[in-house]
Amino acid sequence: MWALLSLAVGSFGIGMTEFVVMGLLPNIGEDLLPSLWATRSEDAIAQAGWLISLYALGVVVGAPTIAGAVAKYPRQRVMIGLALALTVFNALTFLAPTFEWVAASRFLAGLPHGAYFGIGALVAADVLGPGMRAKGVAFVLTGLTVANVVGVPLGTYLGQQVGWRAAFMVVAAIFAAATILIAFFVPERPGDPSRTLRAELKVFRIGQVWLALGVGAIGFGGFFAVYSYIAPLVTEVAGSPEWVVPIVLVVMGLGMTVGNLVGGHLADVDLKRTLVGGLIGLALVLALLAVTAQWIWALGFFVFATGFVASALSPTIQTRLMDVAQDNQSIAAALNHSALNIGNSLGAFLGGVVIAAGWGFLAPAWVGVALAGGGLVLATASLAAERRGVLVNA
Repeated sequence: MWALLSLAVGSFGIGMTEFVVMGLLPNIGEDLLPSLWATRSEDAIAQAGWLISLYALGVVVGAPTIAGAVAKYPRQRVMIGLALALTVFNALTFLAPTFEWVAASRFLAGLPHGAYFGIGALVAADVLGPGMRAKGVAFVLTGLTVANVVGVPLGTYLGQQVGWRAAFMVVAAIFAAATILIAFFVPERPGDPSRTLRAELKVFRIGQVWLALGVGAIGFGGFFAVYSYIAPLVTEVAGSPEWVVPIVLVVMGLGMTVGNLVGGHLADVDLKRTLVGGLIGLALVLALLAVTAQWIWALGFFVFATGFVASALSPTIQTRLMDVAQDNQSIAAALNHSALNIGNSLGAFLGGVVIAAGWGFLAPAWVGVALAGGGLVLATASLAAERRGVLVNA
Protein backbone atom coordinates (compact mmCIF):
# COMPACT_ATOMS: atom_id res chain seq x y z
CA MET A 1 0.00 0.00 0.00
CA TRP A 2 2.86 2.40 0.76
CA ALA A 3 4.18 1.82 -2.74
CA LEU A 4 0.84 2.88 -4.24
CA LEU A 5 0.61 5.90 -1.95
CA SER A 6 4.12 6.96 -2.97
CA LEU A 7 3.15 6.80 -6.63
CA ALA A 8 -0.05 8.70 -5.85
CA VAL A 9 1.98 11.57 -4.36
CA GLY A 10 3.69 11.96 -7.72
CA SER A 11 0.39 11.76 -9.57
CA PHE A 12 -0.93 14.45 -7.19
CA GLY A 13 1.93 16.66 -8.31
CA ILE A 14 1.21 15.90 -11.96
CA GLY A 15 -2.46 16.74 -11.49
CA MET A 16 -1.52 20.02 -9.88
CA THR A 17 1.08 21.07 -12.46
CA GLU A 18 -1.19 20.12 -15.37
CA PHE A 19 -4.40 21.75 -14.17
CA VAL A 20 -3.40 24.69 -11.96
CA VAL A 21 -2.52 26.69 -15.08
CA MET A 22 -6.18 26.65 -16.11
CA GLY A 23 -7.35 28.61 -13.09
CA LEU A 24 -4.47 31.07 -13.42
CA LEU A 25 -4.69 31.93 -17.12
CA PRO A 26 -5.83 35.52 -16.47
CA ASN A 27 -3.02 36.03 -13.93
CA ILE A 28 -0.39 34.54 -16.25
CA GLY A 29 -1.66 36.55 -19.21
CA GLU A 30 -1.59 39.80 -17.26
CA ASP A 31 1.93 39.15 -15.89
CA LEU A 32 3.72 37.72 -18.94
CA LEU A 33 1.80 39.46 -21.74
CA PRO A 34 1.19 42.95 -20.32
CA SER A 35 0.94 44.81 -23.66
CA LEU A 36 -1.60 42.37 -25.08
CA TRP A 37 -3.51 42.34 -21.80
CA ALA A 38 -3.78 46.12 -21.84
CA THR A 39 -5.31 46.18 -25.33
CA ARG A 40 -7.43 43.00 -25.37
CA SER A 41 -7.46 40.75 -22.31
CA GLU A 42 -9.36 37.96 -24.13
CA ASP A 43 -6.44 37.55 -26.56
CA ALA A 44 -3.96 37.46 -23.67
CA ILE A 45 -5.98 34.69 -21.97
CA ALA A 46 -6.19 32.76 -25.25
CA GLN A 47 -2.41 33.06 -25.78
CA ALA A 48 -1.73 32.00 -22.19
CA GLY A 49 -3.78 28.92 -23.05
CA TRP A 50 -0.88 27.91 -25.32
CA LEU A 51 0.95 26.91 -22.13
CA ILE A 52 -1.66 24.18 -21.64
CA SER A 53 -1.16 22.98 -25.20
CA LEU A 54 2.64 23.00 -24.89
CA TYR A 55 2.54 20.91 -21.72
CA ALA A 56 0.22 18.49 -23.49
CA LEU A 57 2.58 18.37 -26.48
CA GLY A 58 5.40 17.42 -24.13
CA VAL A 59 3.31 14.52 -22.84
CA VAL A 60 2.52 13.39 -26.39
CA VAL A 61 6.21 13.39 -27.36
CA GLY A 62 7.59 12.02 -24.11
CA ALA A 63 5.15 9.22 -23.30
CA PRO A 64 5.98 6.76 -26.12
CA THR A 65 9.65 7.64 -26.46
CA ILE A 66 10.54 7.58 -22.77
CA ALA A 67 8.30 4.62 -21.86
CA GLY A 68 9.61 2.59 -24.80
CA ALA A 69 13.24 3.45 -24.11
CA VAL A 70 13.14 2.57 -20.39
CA ALA A 71 10.98 -0.59 -20.56
CA LYS A 72 14.06 -2.81 -20.13
CA TYR A 73 15.21 -1.08 -16.91
CA PRO A 74 14.07 -1.78 -13.31
CA ARG A 75 10.81 0.07 -12.73
CA GLN A 76 11.74 1.56 -9.36
CA ARG A 77 14.82 3.28 -10.77
CA VAL A 78 12.83 4.53 -13.74
CA MET A 79 10.16 6.00 -11.45
CA ILE A 80 12.80 7.76 -9.34
CA GLY A 81 14.33 9.29 -12.46
CA LEU A 82 10.96 10.45 -13.76
CA ALA A 83 9.97 12.03 -10.42
CA LEU A 84 13.32 13.82 -10.25
CA ALA A 85 12.90 15.17 -13.79
CA LEU A 86 9.44 16.46 -12.87
CA THR A 87 10.96 18.24 -9.87
CA VAL A 88 13.58 20.02 -11.98
CA PHE A 89 11.33 21.04 -14.85
CA ASN A 90 8.62 22.48 -12.59
CA ALA A 91 11.27 24.43 -10.71
CA LEU A 92 12.21 25.90 -14.10
CA THR A 93 8.63 27.11 -14.60
CA PHE A 94 8.86 28.89 -11.24
CA LEU A 95 12.15 30.56 -12.22
CA ALA A 96 11.54 31.31 -15.94
CA PRO A 97 11.59 35.09 -16.57
CA THR A 98 9.56 35.46 -19.80
CA PHE A 99 6.56 33.92 -21.56
CA GLU A 100 8.86 32.15 -24.02
CA TRP A 101 10.94 30.57 -21.24
CA VAL A 102 7.82 29.58 -19.32
CA ALA A 103 6.48 27.99 -22.51
CA ALA A 104 9.69 25.97 -22.94
CA SER A 105 9.61 24.84 -19.32
CA ARG A 106 6.00 23.68 -19.66
CA PHE A 107 6.93 21.54 -22.67
CA LEU A 108 9.81 19.99 -20.72
CA ALA A 109 7.60 19.37 -17.67
CA GLY A 110 5.19 17.43 -19.85
CA LEU A 111 7.82 14.99 -21.17
CA PRO A 112 7.96 12.60 -18.14
CA HIS A 113 4.19 12.77 -17.47
CA GLY A 114 2.98 9.86 -19.61
CA ALA A 115 5.84 7.53 -18.73
CA TYR A 116 5.28 8.20 -15.02
CA PHE A 117 1.62 7.28 -15.20
CA GLY A 118 2.15 4.41 -17.62
CA ILE A 119 4.89 2.64 -15.69
CA GLY A 120 3.22 3.55 -12.40
CA ALA A 121 0.04 1.85 -13.60
CA LEU A 122 2.01 -1.34 -14.32
CA VAL A 123 3.54 -1.24 -10.84
CA ALA A 124 0.07 -0.80 -9.33
CA ALA A 125 -1.33 -3.66 -11.40
CA ASP A 126 1.48 -5.93 -10.16
CA VAL A 127 0.81 -4.96 -6.55
CA LEU A 128 -2.96 -5.53 -6.72
CA GLY A 129 -2.80 -8.71 -8.80
CA PRO A 130 -4.80 -10.20 -11.70
CA GLY A 131 -8.36 -9.09 -12.42
CA MET A 132 -7.90 -5.68 -10.83
CA ARG A 133 -6.01 -3.78 -13.54
CA ALA A 134 -8.55 -0.99 -13.88
CA LYS A 135 -8.63 -0.54 -10.10
CA GLY A 136 -4.83 -0.34 -10.09
CA VAL A 137 -4.88 2.28 -12.83
CA ALA A 138 -7.58 4.18 -10.93
CA PHE A 139 -5.54 4.09 -7.70
CA VAL A 140 -2.54 5.71 -9.32
CA LEU A 141 -4.84 8.25 -10.96
CA THR A 142 -6.41 9.02 -7.56
CA GLY A 143 -3.53 11.36 -6.77
CA LEU A 144 -4.33 13.29 -9.94
CA THR A 145 -8.02 13.58 -9.12
CA VAL A 146 -7.40 14.49 -5.46
CA ALA A 147 -5.09 17.22 -6.77
CA ASN A 148 -8.14 18.72 -8.40
CA VAL A 149 -9.95 18.79 -5.05
CA VAL A 150 -7.09 20.16 -2.95
CA GLY A 151 -3.95 21.05 -4.90
CA VAL A 152 -5.40 22.90 -7.88
CA PRO A 153 -7.84 25.10 -5.91
CA LEU A 154 -5.24 25.91 -3.26
CA GLY A 155 -2.61 26.50 -5.92
CA THR A 156 -5.03 28.76 -7.78
CA TYR A 157 -5.82 30.72 -4.63
CA LEU A 158 -2.12 30.99 -3.76
CA GLY A 159 -1.36 32.13 -7.30
CA GLN A 160 -4.09 34.76 -7.19
CA GLN A 161 -2.91 36.12 -3.84
CA VAL A 162 0.89 35.84 -4.03
CA GLY A 163 1.62 35.44 -7.73
CA TRP A 164 1.11 32.54 -10.12
CA ARG A 165 4.74 31.39 -9.81
CA ALA A 166 4.20 30.37 -6.18
CA ALA A 167 1.95 27.52 -7.31
CA PHE A 168 4.84 25.95 -9.23
CA MET A 169 7.21 26.30 -6.29
CA VAL A 170 4.76 24.13 -4.34
CA VAL A 171 4.54 21.64 -7.23
CA ALA A 172 8.33 21.26 -7.36
CA ALA A 173 8.37 20.54 -3.60
CA ILE A 174 5.68 17.85 -4.03
CA PHE A 175 7.71 16.10 -6.72
CA ALA A 176 10.82 16.24 -4.54
CA ALA A 177 8.85 14.48 -1.78
CA ALA A 178 7.55 11.90 -4.29
CA THR A 179 11.12 11.15 -5.40
CA ILE A 180 12.13 10.33 -1.84
CA LEU A 181 9.02 8.24 -1.12
CA ILE A 182 9.42 6.18 -4.31
CA ALA A 183 13.04 5.48 -3.46
CA PHE A 184 12.00 4.12 -0.06
CA PHE A 185 8.73 2.30 -0.71
CA VAL A 186 8.37 1.19 -4.34
CA PRO A 187 9.72 -2.38 -4.57
CA GLU A 188 12.57 -3.14 -6.93
CA ARG A 189 11.46 -5.16 -9.95
CA PRO A 190 13.82 -6.32 -12.71
CA GLY A 191 13.32 -4.93 -16.17
CA ASP A 192 12.81 -6.97 -19.32
CA PRO A 193 15.95 -6.71 -21.50
CA SER A 194 13.98 -7.84 -24.55
CA ARG A 195 11.67 -4.80 -24.41
CA THR A 196 13.69 -2.35 -26.50
CA LEU A 197 12.25 0.85 -27.96
CA ARG A 198 12.11 -0.83 -31.36
CA ALA A 199 10.16 -3.78 -29.94
CA GLU A 200 7.76 -1.52 -28.03
CA LEU A 201 7.04 0.60 -31.11
CA LYS A 202 5.48 -2.46 -32.77
CA VAL A 203 2.35 -1.47 -30.89
CA PHE A 204 1.65 1.02 -33.68
CA ARG A 205 1.06 -1.84 -36.11
CA ILE A 206 -2.16 -2.70 -34.28
CA GLY A 207 -5.15 -0.91 -35.79
CA GLN A 208 -7.20 -1.16 -32.60
CA VAL A 209 -4.49 0.78 -30.77
CA TRP A 210 -4.97 3.71 -33.15
CA LEU A 211 -8.72 3.69 -32.58
CA ALA A 212 -8.27 3.55 -28.79
CA LEU A 213 -5.84 6.46 -28.97
CA GLY A 214 -8.34 8.38 -31.09
CA VAL A 215 -11.07 7.87 -28.50
CA GLY A 216 -8.85 9.39 -25.83
CA ALA A 217 -7.50 12.21 -27.99
CA ILE A 218 -10.81 13.37 -29.45
CA GLY A 219 -13.42 12.25 -26.94
CA PHE A 220 -11.50 13.42 -23.89
CA GLY A 221 -10.71 16.70 -25.65
CA GLY A 222 -14.30 17.69 -24.92
CA PHE A 223 -13.50 17.80 -21.21
CA PHE A 224 -10.43 19.98 -21.69
CA ALA A 225 -12.22 22.41 -23.96
CA VAL A 226 -14.28 23.43 -20.93
CA TYR A 227 -11.77 22.88 -18.12
CA SER A 228 -9.12 25.03 -19.81
CA TYR A 229 -11.36 28.10 -19.62
CA ILE A 230 -13.14 27.48 -16.33
CA ALA A 231 -11.95 30.78 -14.82
CA PRO A 232 -13.65 33.06 -17.41
CA LEU A 233 -16.76 30.83 -17.29
CA VAL A 234 -17.08 31.63 -13.60
CA THR A 235 -16.22 35.33 -13.77
CA GLU A 236 -17.49 36.42 -17.19
CA VAL A 237 -20.45 34.10 -17.87
CA ALA A 238 -21.79 33.45 -14.37
CA GLY A 239 -20.73 36.93 -13.21
CA SER A 240 -19.13 35.67 -9.99
CA PRO A 241 -16.06 37.22 -8.32
CA GLU A 242 -12.58 35.77 -8.80
CA TRP A 243 -12.53 34.11 -5.37
CA VAL A 244 -15.30 31.76 -6.54
CA VAL A 245 -12.97 30.16 -9.13
CA PRO A 246 -11.10 27.98 -6.58
CA ILE A 247 -14.45 26.83 -5.14
CA VAL A 248 -15.65 25.73 -8.58
CA LEU A 249 -12.33 23.96 -9.08
CA VAL A 250 -12.90 22.06 -5.82
CA VAL A 251 -16.32 21.02 -7.14
CA MET A 252 -14.71 19.85 -10.38
CA GLY A 253 -12.07 17.94 -8.42
CA LEU A 254 -14.68 16.21 -6.26
CA GLY A 255 -16.48 15.07 -9.38
CA MET A 256 -13.21 13.80 -10.85
CA THR A 257 -12.25 11.92 -7.69
CA VAL A 258 -15.59 10.14 -7.36
CA GLY A 259 -15.77 9.49 -11.10
CA ASN A 260 -12.28 7.97 -11.19
CA LEU A 261 -13.10 5.45 -8.47
CA VAL A 262 -16.50 4.60 -9.94
CA GLY A 263 -15.02 4.32 -13.44
CA GLY A 264 -12.31 1.91 -12.27
CA HIS A 265 -14.99 -0.36 -10.78
CA LEU A 266 -17.34 -0.14 -13.77
CA ALA A 267 -14.52 -0.79 -16.25
CA ASP A 268 -13.63 -4.03 -14.45
CA VAL A 269 -17.32 -5.04 -14.58
CA ASP A 270 -18.12 -4.06 -18.21
CA LEU A 271 -15.49 -1.98 -19.96
CA LYS A 272 -17.29 -1.60 -23.28
CA ARG A 273 -20.56 -0.28 -21.85
CA THR A 274 -18.65 2.06 -19.55
CA LEU A 275 -16.72 3.44 -22.52
CA VAL A 276 -19.75 4.09 -24.73
CA GLY A 277 -21.98 5.29 -21.90
CA GLY A 278 -19.27 7.62 -20.62
CA LEU A 279 -18.84 9.36 -23.97
CA ILE A 280 -22.60 9.81 -24.36
CA GLY A 281 -22.78 11.18 -20.83
CA LEU A 282 -19.91 13.60 -21.43
CA ALA A 283 -21.58 15.10 -24.52
CA LEU A 284 -24.86 15.45 -22.62
CA VAL A 285 -23.49 17.19 -19.52
CA LEU A 286 -21.39 19.59 -21.61
CA ALA A 287 -24.47 20.59 -23.60
CA LEU A 288 -26.44 21.16 -20.39
CA LEU A 289 -23.55 23.18 -18.96
CA ALA A 290 -23.53 25.39 -22.06
CA VAL A 291 -27.20 26.31 -21.73
CA THR A 292 -27.24 26.89 -17.95
CA ALA A 293 -23.80 28.34 -17.11
CA GLN A 294 -25.13 31.87 -16.51
CA TRP A 295 -26.45 30.62 -13.16
CA ILE A 296 -23.56 29.86 -10.81
CA TRP A 297 -25.44 27.05 -9.02
CA ALA A 298 -26.11 25.31 -12.37
CA LEU A 299 -22.53 25.87 -13.47
CA GLY A 300 -21.33 24.24 -10.25
CA PHE A 301 -23.63 21.23 -10.70
CA PHE A 302 -22.65 20.55 -14.29
CA VAL A 303 -18.97 21.19 -13.57
CA PHE A 304 -19.22 18.39 -10.99
CA ALA A 305 -21.01 16.18 -13.51
CA THR A 306 -18.40 16.94 -16.19
CA GLY A 307 -15.55 16.01 -13.86
CA PHE A 308 -17.36 12.83 -12.79
CA VAL A 309 -18.04 11.53 -16.29
CA ALA A 310 -14.64 12.51 -17.71
CA SER A 311 -12.72 10.85 -14.89
CA ALA A 312 -14.84 7.71 -15.10
CA LEU A 313 -13.68 7.51 -18.71
CA SER A 314 -9.97 7.88 -17.89
CA PRO A 315 -9.21 4.43 -16.38
CA THR A 316 -11.69 2.94 -18.86
CA ILE A 317 -9.80 4.29 -21.87
CA GLN A 318 -6.43 3.27 -20.41
CA THR A 319 -7.60 -0.28 -19.68
CA ARG A 320 -9.09 -0.55 -23.18
CA LEU A 321 -5.76 0.50 -24.66
CA MET A 322 -3.88 -2.05 -22.57
CA ASP A 323 -6.37 -4.73 -23.65
CA VAL A 324 -5.77 -4.18 -27.37
CA ALA A 325 -1.98 -3.63 -27.14
CA GLN A 326 -1.15 -7.34 -26.75
CA ASP A 327 2.30 -7.70 -25.09
CA ASN A 328 3.32 -4.04 -25.51
CA GLN A 329 2.07 -3.03 -22.06
CA SER A 330 4.68 -0.47 -21.00
CA ILE A 331 4.27 1.76 -24.00
CA ALA A 332 0.51 1.17 -24.18
CA ALA A 333 -0.02 2.34 -20.61
CA ALA A 334 1.99 5.50 -21.34
CA LEU A 335 0.39 6.12 -24.73
CA ASN A 336 -2.96 6.63 -23.04
CA HIS A 337 -1.57 9.82 -21.55
CA SER A 338 -0.29 10.90 -24.94
CA ALA A 339 -3.83 10.48 -26.23
CA LEU A 340 -5.44 12.30 -23.31
CA ASN A 341 -2.98 15.16 -23.66
CA ILE A 342 -3.59 15.42 -27.37
CA GLY A 343 -7.14 15.90 -26.16
CA ASN A 344 -5.87 18.46 -23.65
CA SER A 345 -4.00 20.35 -26.36
CA LEU A 346 -6.83 20.04 -28.88
CA GLY A 347 -9.52 21.12 -26.43
CA ALA A 348 -7.49 24.07 -25.13
CA PHE A 349 -6.54 25.14 -28.66
CA LEU A 350 -10.04 24.93 -30.14
CA GLY A 351 -11.51 26.58 -27.07
CA GLY A 352 -9.06 29.44 -27.49
CA VAL A 353 -9.87 29.69 -31.20
CA VAL A 354 -13.61 30.14 -30.66
CA ILE A 355 -13.00 32.64 -27.84
CA ALA A 356 -10.56 34.67 -29.98
CA ALA A 357 -13.12 34.55 -32.82
CA GLY A 358 -15.50 36.49 -30.58
CA TRP A 359 -17.99 33.66 -30.00
CA GLY A 360 -17.86 34.07 -26.24
CA PHE A 361 -16.73 31.98 -23.28
CA LEU A 362 -19.59 29.49 -23.68
CA ALA A 363 -18.38 28.44 -27.13
CA PRO A 364 -15.73 26.01 -25.77
CA ALA A 365 -18.53 23.95 -24.17
CA TRP A 366 -20.10 23.41 -27.60
CA VAL A 367 -16.67 22.50 -28.95
CA GLY A 368 -16.57 19.94 -26.14
CA VAL A 369 -19.90 18.44 -27.19
CA ALA A 370 -18.61 17.98 -30.74
CA LEU A 371 -15.36 16.38 -29.56
CA ALA A 372 -17.17 13.96 -27.22
CA GLY A 373 -19.40 12.99 -30.14
CA GLY A 374 -16.33 12.33 -32.27
CA GLY A 375 -14.89 10.08 -29.56
CA LEU A 376 -18.18 8.15 -29.45
CA VAL A 377 -18.00 7.52 -33.20
CA LEU A 378 -14.47 6.14 -32.87
CA ALA A 379 -15.36 3.96 -29.87
CA THR A 380 -18.32 2.50 -31.75
CA ALA A 381 -16.12 1.79 -34.77
CA SER A 382 -13.49 0.13 -32.57
CA LEU A 383 -15.98 -2.19 -30.90
CA ALA A 384 -17.62 -3.06 -34.25
CA ALA A 385 -14.21 -3.90 -35.75
CA GLU A 386 -13.42 -6.07 -32.73
CA ARG A 387 -16.62 -8.06 -33.21
CA ARG A 388 -15.58 -8.67 -36.82
CA GLY A 389 -12.07 -9.68 -35.77
CA VAL A 390 -10.24 -7.01 -37.77
CA LEU A 391 -7.56 -4.41 -36.93
CA VAL A 392 -5.71 -6.79 -34.59
CA ASN A 393 -2.40 -7.38 -36.39
CA ALA A 394 0.82 -6.75 -34.53
